[in-house]
Amino acid sequence: MLRVLLALVLLLFAVWVVLGVLGWVVKGLFWLAVVGILVLVGSAVLGRAGRRH
Repeated sequence: MLRVLLALVLLLFAVWVVLGVLGWVVKGLFWLAVVGILVLVGSAVLGRAGRRH
């Protein structure tokens, strides 16, 4: 019985670690996309403003 309980705790810990890492990666990719969109919009605005003169 103790062995089964220990295996269950270790399994839940492994799932928690995997989900934590996945959440961290997804959050990082989200902010990378936000920064990329801001840079794209900024360069488009500067490019448009440069062509007018």
